[in-house]
Amino acid sequence: MKKKKGETKKSNNANVAGLHAEVLEQPITDTLEINYMPYAMSVIISRAIPEIDGFKPSHRKLLYTMYKMGLLTGARTKSANIVGQTMRLNPHGDAAIYDTLVRLSKGYGALLTPFVDSKGNFGKVFSRDMACAASRYTEAKLAPICAELFSNIDRDTVDFIDNYDGTSKEPRLLPTTFPNVLVSANTGIAVGMASNICGFNLEEVCRTTIAFIEDPNCALSHTLKAPDFPTGGELIYNASELESIYTTGRGSIRVRASWRYVKNGNLIEITEIPYSTTAEAIIDKVAELVKQNKLREISDMRDETDLSGLKLTIDLKRGVEPDKLMAKLFKQTPLLDSFSCNFNILIAGSPRVMGVREILEEWTAWRVDCVKRRVYCDLQKKKDKLHLLLGLEKILLDIDKAIAIIRATEEEAEVVPNLMVGFGIDERQAEYVAEIKLRNINREYIINRTKEISEIEQEIADLEDTLHSKRRVNSIIIRELKDVIKKYGQERKTRIVHEDEIEAFDGEEHIEDYAVNIFLSREGYFKKITPLSLRMGGEHKYKENDGPFLSFESYNKNELLVFTDKQQVYKARTRDFEDTKASSLGTYLPTALGMDEGENVIYLLDPSDYSGHIIFFFENGRAARVELSTYATKTNRKKLTGAYSDRSTVCSLFRLDGEAELAAYSSDGRAVVFNSALVAPKATRATQGVQVMSLKRGRVLEKAMYFDQTPIKNHLKYRVRAIPAAGAFLKPEDRGEKQLELEL
Repeated sequence: MKKKKGETKKSNNANVAGLHAEVLEQPITDTLEINYMPYAMSVIISRAIPEIDGFKPSHRKLLYTMYKMGLLTGARTKSANIVGQTMRLNPHGDAAIYDTLVRLSKGYGALLTPFVDSKGNFGKVFSRDMACAASRYTEAKLAPICAELFSNIDRDTVDFIDNYDGTSKEPRLLPTTFPNVLVSANTGIAVGMASNICGFNLEEVCRTTIAFIEDPNCALSHTLKAPDFPTGGELIYNASELESIYTTGRGSIRVRASWRYVKNGNLIEITEIPYSTTAEAIIDKVAELVKQNKLREISDMRDETDLSGLKLTIDLKRGVEPDKLMAKLFKQTPLLDSFSCNFNILIAGSPRVMGVREILEEWTAWRVDCVKRRVYCDLQKKKDKLHLLLGLEKILLDIDKAIAIIRATEEEAEVVPNLMVGFGIDERQAEYVAEIKLRNINREYIINRTKEISEIEQEIADLEDTLHSKRRVNSIIIRELKDVIKKYGQERKTRIVHEDEIEAFDGEEHIEDYAVNIFLSREGYFKKITPLSLRMGGEHKYKENDGPFLSFESYNKNELLVFTDKQQVYKARTRDFEDTKASSLGTYLPTALGMDEGENVIYLLDPSDYSGHIIFFFENGRAARVELSTYATKTNRKKLTGAYSDRSTVCSLFRLDGEAELAAYSSDGRAVVFNSALVAPKATRATQGVQVMSLKRGRVLEKAMYFDQTPIKNHLKYRVRAIPAAGAFLKPEDRGEKQLELEL
């Protein structure tokens, strides 16, 4: 029976409604517990947070694969081959595995003690754009220090677990003979937590560990001076901050670049930068500051990095002091950067944020367990060997009897049982005797082998004593740490600089102050000209249909207020603009100040100490007198909105330093002269002011100015004692117009 179209649609809607009802009925707590928590725990435990051996699972799987490939002592092989083999343990794909290989490599330079001896282009940690070559072009093997990672791994020092598909085994941790967790820098972002561990110098870490084992209350700062970074630089030493990191595992470290001044070329070469930044980030920031005229001491900066290492070159202008410039760059660019520490480490599957002392305590306890397991493994092997030799010793009593038993036994399977009965030995001992070659069944061979019994018994006693002696176990760990120092110890790469040795940067210190003349054209072109250049220069150059608007005297350190027709005022500094000549067009202010599209400059002034007032005249006939101090700000704000009222279009504005006679003109040819005292000052920028001229419909106030700047001769005709006023029509002689005369 066929369903009708309407019935089918109704059934589908019912199914959808039922589905929505089922989803909505599931409590959010169940969703978090069933779906979200397993994912979060997987990221925390199996991906992002390092464990006590200093490795994340991806690092451990890669290094163990290379170890099983024989790359600790063999020749290098293609990175693509390593990546392919690692996929047996790591299911996250070839790209992620190769990225891990790159980070651990010597060529990339992200670790103080790289674990991969690389050949080819592996990129650089200090470069954002210098990418590594594809895995088919590069080669790698394990670095010699990896012998310390896999030392005695075959002697039951660590647990082995199944890989992701159960086809092979992999180590749960690597039995590192030194605290790699503090030596290798590590960063990871998990779900709801992160880890950011800075690296320390290998030799300093080993010496600190030795001191800690000998005295758990030792002063860590005596041997562990400060973090050490593979990119070098200079660490700004702060005792209290380092103590916080050593105690809590959290804190911040400031590192700055290393540089030298080349006098012959008048340039600065930067050879080491902070670990947390890149060369491109530094160049971009310097270029931005130069563009904003905040770094006028630099003529050029370029990246001259080559095979010999990093080098950023800064060309200086004449007369620039390199020390003061670098102090300025350290203040304003990533040449001085901070590294935030967060020592979050997995301990027995649980993340914990720990200080250095607590990390050393956990590592020492874990390492003691590794050594004890190794000693116990050796002890069991010695006991097994002793057991077999004791059985062999019994054969020494009657070799002929043993031969007779073997010869008299008809079936091979009965040889071992008959030997067990004949000499009173167990099955393993009988198997061992039965496997002796015929040529070795002689008294000399047996006597030589049984001589080992006393030696092995002494060794077993020594191993049992070691197993139960905390002092002897600690001495083994200390001996191995000393061997690591001897084989792989190296000088610090990051030099330590104390805070009292650093020259503080004063933002105003390097700015020269001198008198300048400011000029602004009608279209918004700005010129800053020194008095000497002004005297020597010729006529001002303007674009077509442009001309002079205003000019005044100022100083290089003074501020400028730029008013626009969008009720906004922009703050600038005179020193932000280059000195120029009258013959140049100047700087286009809307572009230089980043004004909005279609925004134009209507006035420019030097507020000096922000005393006095500024008066606005609007086309509706009103005038607003605003205190200049309302435009002063304590912060470095570049733009102020609501600079004046937006109720009417402003037609004129200028500064008032005291009371003065003013003149206002309307579009119907009228004028009014009045004293500025009639306009009361306001402390609010958006004030609408007071009515100055009474205007007829369709008429507007065209302009206003100081009376002494007008051509009016009969000032009494236009003067008023109160406002608003309609004003009087201008006479021809008061308009400033010259009458044309016809020549006969």
